[in-house]
Amino acid sequence: GQLDMEGALTARDRVGIQDFVLLDAHTSETAFLDNLKKRFSEDLIYTYIGTLLVSVNPYKELDIYSEKQMDIYMGVNFFELPPHIFALADNAYHTMLTEANNHFILISGESGAGKTEASKKILQYYAVSCPSTTLLDNVRDRMLLSNPVLEAFGNSKTLKNDNSSRFGKYMDIQFDIQGDAVGGHILSYLLEKSRVVHQNHGERNFHIFYQLVKGGEEDLLHQLGLERNCQHYSYLVQGECANVTSINDKNDWKTVRNALSVIDFDESDIQHLLGVIASVLHLGNVQFEPDSKGYATLSNSAELLWVSTVSLLLTCAFFFINIQVLSPFTTDHAVYARDALAKAIYGRTFTWLVNKINDSMGNKDSSRKTVIGLLDIYGFEVFSVNGFEQFCINYCNEKLQQLFIQLTLKSEQEEYEAESIGWEPVQFFNNKIICDLVEEKHRGIISVLDEECLRPGEATDLTFLERLEEKLDSHPHFVTHKLADKKTRKTLERGDFRLLHYAGEVTYCVVGFLDKNNDLLYRNIKDVMRQSKNAIVRECFASKESDGRRRPETVASQFKSSLLGLTDILMSKEPWYVRCLKSNESKQPGQFDNVLVQHQVKYLGLMEHLRVRRAGFAYRCRYDVFLQRYKPLCPATWPYWRGVAAEGVEVLVQHLGYLPDEYKMGRTKIFIRHPRTLFATEDAFEACKHLLASRIQAQYKGYWQKGQFRRQKEAATKIETCWRGVQARKEKGRRQWAVKVIKKFIKGYMARGEAKTTDNSEYLAFVRQNYLNRLKDNLPKMVLDKTSWLTPPPVLTETSEILRQLNMRLMVRKYIRGITAQQKAQLQLKGITSVIFKGMKDSYPQSVSQPYVDTRISYIPIVKYDRNGFKARPRQLILTQTAAYVVDDAKIKQRVLYTTLNGVSVSTLSDGIIIFHIASEDDKQKGDLIMQCDHLFEVLTKLSVVANKQSTINVVQGSIKFQMQAGKEGIVEFSSGQESMVYKDKNGHLMVVSDAVTAAERGLVACSQTCLCCLANSYGHCHVICLRSGTRLVHSWLESHDFC
Repeated sequence: GQLDMEGALTARDRVGIQDFVLLDAHTSETAFLDNLKKRFSEDLIYTYIGTLLVSVNPYKELDIYSEKQMDIYMGVNFFELPPHIFALADNAYHTMLTEANNHFILISGESGAGKTEASKKILQYYAVSCPSTTLLDNVRDRMLLSNPVLEAFGNSKTLKNDNSSRFGKYMDIQFDIQGDAVGGHILSYLLEKSRVVHQNHGERNFHIFYQLVKGGEEDLLHQLGLERNCQHYSYLVQGECANVTSINDKNDWKTVRNALSVIDFDESDIQHLLGVIASVLHLGNVQFEPDSKGYATLSNSAELLWVSTVSLLLTCAFFFINIQVLSPFTTDHAVYARDALAKAIYGRTFTWLVNKINDSMGNKDSSRKTVIGLLDIYGFEVFSVNGFEQFCINYCNEKLQQLFIQLTLKSEQEEYEAESIGWEPVQFFNNKIICDLVEEKHRGIISVLDEECLRPGEATDLTFLERLEEKLDSHPHFVTHKLADKKTRKTLERGDFRLLHYAGEVTYCVVGFLDKNNDLLYRNIKDVMRQSKNAIVRECFASKESDGRRRPETVASQFKSSLLGLTDILMSKEPWYVRCLKSNESKQPGQFDNVLVQHQVKYLGLMEHLRVRRAGFAYRCRYDVFLQRYKPLCPATWPYWRGVAAEGVEVLVQHLGYLPDEYKMGRTKIFIRHPRTLFATEDAFEACKHLLASRIQAQYKGYWQKGQFRRQKEAATKIETCWRGVQARKEKGRRQWAVKVIKKFIKGYMARGEAKTTDNSEYLAFVRQNYLNRLKDNLPKMVLDKTSWLTPPPVLTETSEILRQLNMRLMVRKYIRGITAQQKAQLQLKGITSVIFKGMKDSYPQSVSQPYVDTRISYIPIVKYDRNGFKARPRQLILTQTAAYVVDDAKIKQRVLYTTLNGVSVSTLSDGIIIFHIASEDDKQKGDLIMQCDHLFEVLTKLSVVANKQSTINVVQGSIKFQMQAGKEGIVEFSSGQESMVYKDKNGHLMVVSDAVTAAERGLVACSQTCLCCLANSYGHCHVICLRSGTRLVHSWLESHDFC
């Protein structure tokens, strides 16, 4: 980053000195250039010469122009921060507000040195730093956007710069008493109109032509009769560089088009303006051919027709040129008239454009305003061939240099007088002799040029040179080939003259001086232009020019008058200067061309300014500032000086050993003659700072530690006091709370049996919460666990019962969700069995735990009893979807269709006898089927499902009748005994004896009246509760889920 004033002084060996006034060898150009190069190598492109700012173009982007940087420089003393264009702009602004007077900033330098960019940065700084309102923002936008418009119409690519200003510009920024930017006004000087019709190789015409052709919309180009090809226009191809990589004409066109709208150009103005630009291009394509007599005739009237269509001029314009004016015309005269018209149209349109911008930025308030002027003027130009334009430009620089020296000497002398310091005469080159050489009446070059332009007869550039030789033959700053000595004559052509400017010698070629100075436009053409339907053209040519025969003022005289007017403007204002330098010709970053920079330093007069600034004293500073900085160097002034600052400074410099001729004491400032004196003081201060820093650090640490200890002790006492108070208040609160709680608890306990009241509500809530917390940790883990449910307090009896049922349902639900599809099918069958036999047959409870086998439906071993004699025969019973088959060794013994099955009878005892009651269709059909099966419940359950005969299965108590054959009945009698058996009784009945049921078995039988618990045991699941209430809960849940 950049260094402050202190750092720049102490690091001067590395980064140079930021103010050339402090340069010890101030008369040495070598020392000057060395300091400039040191700073340039560290990207420090700005350096002061007093209040003059020297800027070296780095040809790269530097991060020193952000709004953050602007904030740093706002309201800061000029020398307090590193040199910067923002510092100069800010100090000019605040000085203007403080002193309520007018100021100007003169920006000068060679083409490509960064003058235009410097003026942009100053405008941007004022746009950000000044107060803001909607109206003011509108004014600032117009001022800022006037730049791209003026650059488009007044800038072009030259050999030295891709965006060279080809006119001088002076802008006044108007401020009200509060410092708000409220308006602006622009003056333009010496637009290079000849560039419209002629460009040197490697140069371009003004930017606006290329922007329109390359960036204009298709409809607009069609309307203007233009093509999107610069090669088709004679005025755009003479330099053979219509396309430049560093210039984006399309984007620039959009910027200019937008800027015109913001600056308050209406669509009609814009259309007329672009029509003028297009007409100039078409004029350039108008060509002439000699006829048989050598007179000029139009070779392409189509282009002239476009001029008439686009710019709304009369097509008879060139008719007047060819026929009425100096008729007949030669081809050369016709081309001259064409180019003169093109230059006149463009030049006057540019003046109209500047006036239009001024109207947009003008401030209508008549109250007093202060202004800051920005003068962006061409610098001293020295080319291989220098013409009329370079003569005018260099004359301008001579006048500005004269003004510059006068104002600098004036400000220096005023400061010395204000401080009561004796003024010492300054030796410097007074360029008044050169200014008089150019502008003196009757003898000056401009007067001779005007006389030659007005002289009747055959006046040429060479006759003009001869007249100069007659008038100025003895002038020390003027020399020609004829007047020079032999050695100098070798460097001059016969058509050249050489002037010894303040910046060096410049040789001018007189070719074109008369034509460019006359800049004549035939009166007939002006009359035609006044009849144009294009409002801009009509306004430009319907000027206050006299219609008499008086010859118009020449270009040089006009420029001389405008320059004198500019000088008067600048003399009435306080000056600030920015000198811009090119670092190299190739526009490469990091390259510093010593020869080139030395040349610019010379013709910008920087050494002259430095000599003037250093003529008396190199450094000056206010007493309070000087004392505040250097007081540590003297024990008498450190750390405090109680008296007047001037007396303290006197004591300080005496202690430092200043000699009487090294300094002077003014009224408010100390003046130091030599930089080495200041540097010695600064070096002593730098060495002293370390010792001072150690002392201050030690003192401060001791002071800080004592204060810290005192603060910590006080804080500890306060914290301890507060902590004890807090703890005491907490203890008191806890005790009060405990008393209240105990009282409420006792009251609640005493009223616990009563309805809920204020006294027992909290106690009951505590009881409920306590019970629920205990219950949560002691819930039964099994469905069969009926004893571990906690006994509820009276207030929760009903709630406890609801929770117990919910818990039971939850456990049953978990159990049911764990049942597989196979188990579900088993339960469904067992459910049907339960419906049929539950509580009806003694052996039912023992069957509950026995699972059914899926394959048993197709092969069931049974014992069949004959109807006559009741002989037991082992058979197999097969159940199909339509009938039951009794088979023996794969031989069907009997088929019982389900449609003929009237009923099925079993006894209530534990036997396995099954009787199928079969309908008799004829006498030959067999009677009912009697059989014994160990899987009675499974067979009948599956039969009831397959044959849908659940309602036909009867559990009969006592004996069962059956049909032995048609018309003949038999009886099966059932009884209990010690041993089960089946036999034919004497009475011819079939006797079935079952095992007697034990008491334990009877209990199980009683239990079986209500549950399916045994089934669960066979599948390894949790026990289903074996009490009646529990069984009904399970059974109802099964029914609700389609298990039964």
